[in-house]
This record gives sequence, C-alpha cells and structure tokens, in this order.
Amino acid sequence: MNNLTKITSNEVKDIFLQSISLDDANENYVAWLNDPLVNQYLETRFSKQDLNSVKSYISANLNNPLEQLFTIRTNNNKHIGNIKVGSINKAHNIAQVSLFIGEKESWGKGYANQAIKLINQYAFETLLIRKLVAWVYTDNIGSFKAFQKAGYSIECVLKNHYILNGKPSDLIQLSLFNIKP
Repeated sequence: MNNLTKITSNEVKDIFLQSISLDDANENYVAWLNDPLVNQYLETRFSKQDLNSVKSYISANLNNPLEQLFTIRTNNNKHIGNIKVGSINKAHNIAQVSLFIGEKESWGKGYANQAIKLINQYAFETLLIRKLVAWVYTDNIGSFKAFQKAGYSIECVLKNHYILNGKPSDLIQLSLFNIKP
C-alpha cells in the first residue's frame, strides 16, 4: 500500500493515525500481542502471535474495505498501537471501534482518547458512519474512560458475556452518534 492515509486534527496535538501497511509488521508488534499486560483485554490473547499471524491480520484488513486499520503514532512517527473502525455495515451506516496501545510507556498519557477522537472524525466525515460502537470489558477502566472522554455513552451492559481470567465478565457497549450541527 503506497498511498497511506494520515489522520490529523487541530484538536489532537500529540499523535496522528496512519493507515497500516505490511511494513508495520515487526517483532515489536508481535511482542505487544504476546505481552499478557498488553493483551489482557484483546481477543488475540487466546493464541500465540508471530510475524506470520500479524502479517496475515494486516493483509486481511488491507483487502477488506469494511475493516479500516490504522497505526497510532506519536509526532516523532513512533508506532505505539493500533485503532480500527471495522465491522462496517453500509446498510445501517454503523461500525465498531477497537484499539490498543502496545507501548506500555505510552499508557496513561491520553493517547487512546486522542486516537478515538481522530477515528471518530474519520468515520463520521470520510466514511459517513451514522453510529459508532465500542465494547469494553468492565475491568478495562482505561479504555472505558478514554471512550467516555471522547463522547461515547453507555448503551447497555451484557452480563457475564465474556470470560476474563477464568471468570465471567460483563461487557459494556458504548456508542457515539454522528450528530450533524
């Protein structure tokens, strides 16, 4: 993919989003996905990741217009995580947002919230999405706060929906509507 999309905003100063490419698959990315602290709320935690699995995942997303995967990058171009607007349903103009910050030294700096704001802008203005949803484990306080700070509201709680650390865990569904002024 030679033509990379870059998403920036005057309101977001610390990071930018850039469409992912196969060049982003590296051992650092693999290490994130295999780190129990990084992957504790990711579905990838159920299987060991390697360079081939990461490249396959990236390729699948690059070849599917209904899955838009971006790298989260600091202003010095350091790849610190990923964010995706996916499961795009064009009939209803809805989509799901998911993300992770892989670089642990980047945790707690507001980058997730900034990335969510940028992906919201892209989804609403470029993809013309009407409604975005995000699913968060109840224990994932950081993601929950990042989505709420970006304007998402709790839509419902799915009781004992997933298994987390061997126990049933609630899943919170948050949503944000594209309200045009």
